[in-house]
Amino acid sequence: MDAVAPIPRTEMPPPSYIMSAEGYQLATYAWGESDADTVLCVHGFASSCRDNWVETGWVRMLTSAGYRVIGVDQRGHGASDKPDDPVAYSMSAFVGDLIAVLDTYLVDAVRYVGYSLGARVGWQLAVDAPEHVSRAVLGGIPDGRPLGRLRIEQARAYAEEGIPVEDPVTQNYVKLAERVPDNDLRALIALAEGMRFGDADPDPERPPRQPVLFATGTEDAILERSRTLAATAPNGRFIEIPGRHHFNAPGSRAFRDAAAEFLKADGTGA
Repeated sequence: MDAVAPIPRTEMPPPSYIMSAEGYQLATYAWGESDADTVLCVHGFASSCRDNWVETGWVRMLTSAGYRVIGVDQRGHGASDKPDDPVAYSMSAFVGDLIAVLDTYLVDAVRYVGYSLGARVGWQLAVDAPEHVSRAVLGGIPDGRPLGRLRIEQARAYAEEGIPVEDPVTQNYVKLAERVPDNDLRALIALAEGMRFGDADPDPERPPRQPVLFATGTEDAILERSRTLAATAPNGRFIEIPGRHHFNAPGSRAFRDAAAEFLKADGTGA
């Protein structure tokens, strides 16, 4: 029997830039045939398209299944512009960025895959612009404001003066930010500050109506809160990602396999 050839490593194409409503440049990436069904992949806080979706095998899995994949570096991340003004980081701005991406690529509706911050933005996109989302996979979505637990003053003192961070939660976020090359800690602190207020919380009274697969790691502190939030979605389904915490769940094969099965379904059922 012939050996099965390994799937080639996914190459990271050069970014194509799209302008946000305020004039920020947003880095986008595309794989697959332009006439195929499209999956929009949106990463989490302090991550990037490469970090969340390319290096973890998601893009390879999705293109092998015949999808076109569009990825984006959200504002403040990756190769996109990184404003250091908290006002730039509202939920409506994040949602508007994704609508601008879809409009530029001339895509009406997508299957959506988001993790953490990307899942939170995906929830809002599905609610505010339901015509753009046929079904969604939302991983590691919190029911509150995890960034609200970050001690902004300590993070800023570290970024600007090198003063060690004492708060353990803030230490974790700083380590996360420094893990990804080219992250700008000042911009990520501004994002965290901007998302502490306004419409940052998902509204359980206005959940997405589309089929949604919610997935959270069994070792994630937000597991039960995510499960509770998922229960508010009329066409939602919740799964646990075995043995994973918040920061390594995107690399789970079990998560990828469950998402692949969910995304290929048709109709309105979850």
